[in-house]
Amino acid sequence: MIGKTKTLNFTSLLSLILFSLIVNSFIFSNLLIVSIFLLFYFISLFLTKYGLKVISKLNLLQKIRAEGPSLHLKKNNTPTMGGVFIILPFLLLLLVVNSSFNSIGLLLLFFCTLSFFLIGILDDYLSIANKKNTGLEGNEKFSLQAIISILFIVLAFQSNHINPLIALSNNWNIDTNLIIIPICFITLVGLSNAVNLTDGLDGLASGCSSIVFYGLGTEIFIKDQNELIIFGLISYAMSGLCIGFLKFNKYPAKIFMGDTGSLTIGASLGFIAILTNSFVTLFIISGVFIIEALSVIIQVGFFKITKKIFKNGKRVFLMAPIHHHFELKGMKEEKIVENFWKVNILLVVLGIVLKIKL
Repeated sequence: MIGKTKTLNFTSLLSLILFSLIVNSFIFSNLLIVSIFLLFYFISLFLTKYGLKVISKLNLLQKIRAEGPSLHLKKNNTPTMGGVFIILPFLLLLLVVNSSFNSIGLLLLFFCTLSFFLIGILDDYLSIANKKNTGLEGNEKFSLQAIISILFIVLAFQSNHINPLIALSNNWNIDTNLIIIPICFITLVGLSNAVNLTDGLDGLASGCSSIVFYGLGTEIFIKDQNELIIFGLISYAMSGLCIGFLKFNKYPAKIFMGDTGSLTIGASLGFIAILTNSFVTLFIISGVFIIEALSVIIQVGFFKITKKIFKNGKRVFLMAPIHHHFELKGMKEEKIVENFWKVNILLVVLGIVLKIKL
């Protein structure tokens, strides 16, 4: 276990989240908390186990880019697009829940999650068809993400599902006024791409996503607003889906989630945070995703600036995103993932403690 070996593997991570959810079920007097997590954990486990065979037969295989760490070349032709086993059950859940609640917020969450899902599928399909690790061009992908995000923000704003008063604590709000619009846009597009960038090591994105969705669900329950409880339960369901997929995505990965999963997971985190006004907590608990994205921005920016000044671009990291930097430093892939999981858990604890205390 964690205390004896000081390691955090799939089993110990699952046990930790499950134990925390059982505690939450008693604290919030809601047994649906642990029930929905377990239900969707087993759904994801079942779908991924048998869907893996289908993906292999369809030759939906990942092509590893030559520019990455050489150790990753052995991962070439690993089945990909496994994100369908996370996102499809999630979309079905949203449809079922909305049939009972008939909520505009849930409808927006469904259609916009579906849209990002289709972008991810298109990106992965083009990558497979082109037989190289490039699908949509960067500007094409960003344009599609931007269109959907703007549409979501406009509709959510018109239906009063976006609150310009961002809660910094229980007693302190900041009125962002119209600045809330670019904040929402950055949250959606930024987080979608941040999770996508994090998905570079076996189990890194899926494990961190499960942890972050747990933290987001808990933050929503702490708010103690009846109309938001459903979004907390949805977050716990997504946590179960991600960790169910992790069973087959952990090192050595039998399947990758692809952009089908990573782009949509990041966007759905943003959608839920916007609809529940959970910006501050989300930014804290998504720290790993944000650091990964910032490492790329810093690397590219520093290279371009130094190239202009010195005619020879310099790098801050050996390779970006930052998880590749640690790989090239000689750290084992499993250890990097484990350490990132631990950091993410600490960030979730920090986010929840701040939410309770402030």
